[in-house]
Amino acid sequence: MNKLANMEMFVRVVESGSFAAAAEASRVSATMVAKHIHDIEQRLGARLLHRTTRRQQLSDVGRLYYERCKHALAEVELAEASALELHATPRGQLRVIAPVSFGSHILAPALSEYMAQYPDISIELTLDNRPSNLVDGGFELGIHIGEIDEPGIVARSLRPYRRILAASKSYLDRHSRPEHPEQLSTHNCLGPSYWRRHDRWLLVNANGEQCQVTVRSRFTANQGNALRIAALNGAGIVLQPEAVLTDDLAAGCLLPVLPDWSLQPSPMYLIYAQDARPTAKLRSAIDFLLARLNT
Repeated sequence: MNKLANMEMFVRVVESGSFAAAAEASRVSATMVAKHIHDIEQRLGARLLHRTTRRQQLSDVGRLYYERCKHALAEVELAEASALELHATPRGQLRVIAPVSFGSHILAPALSEYMAQYPDISIELTLDNRPSNLVDGGFELGIHIGEIDEPGIVARSLRPYRRILAASKSYLDRHSRPEHPEQLSTHNCLGPSYWRRHDRWLLVNANGEQCQVTVRSRFTANQGNALRIAALNGAGIVLQPEAVLTDDLAAGCLLPVLPDWSLQPSPMYLIYAQDARPTAKLRSAIDFLLARLNT
């Protein structure tokens, strides 16, 4: 039998005063109670109780064993209570991975709000545009743009990831404002250099109409913020994630171009490993980010 179960039954026998009372409290037979005590005595090679027809009395070994059992069982109870408290209260470090632009402009502010709400949480955020294996990388939570092909991963849908067009007022004052995507071919367009066909932009509108245009790019970059800064300085029409351009558009530093059109939106997910009993830290972060990122 389990040693811990033996110890619990022995303490119950001592404190209830008899095998019968311990059996009733434990909802088992008196024979089962006796087996627990017998197992301990066999293991220790000593009697724990002197039993007569009228009463039972602890032996010297039994008295010492009882005190030690009480202490050990109290420590077990404390350990479980501490583990449950840790499980129930969001605390500890949360390791998160996300694409660079979304992670910098949207996720980092959201995680700052999350930490303010849960002061016992710390965050380690990794920004990387390369596909990453969540579990092998040691991450608990991630933002993924595109379809998911990693096994054992839960993917919760977020708002689709949109890339939109914008330019500075100074640029648009010097050039005619395009009214259709085909007119982008006459403009200086600022796009990512890492796209395989960075000179071909396939745009769609809300009605599902598509238009592929060949663009002229005098300036490309492998980092979105560099393209944004170039656009702010009047270098051309930039195609960047909505998350990157939102603040500049709201402040009037950039103006929307062809607002009815965007690059084909990509699916975006909050991802985490399957776990039947996720920690309070992970559960709270998932709930917070789903609410925050879908508003």
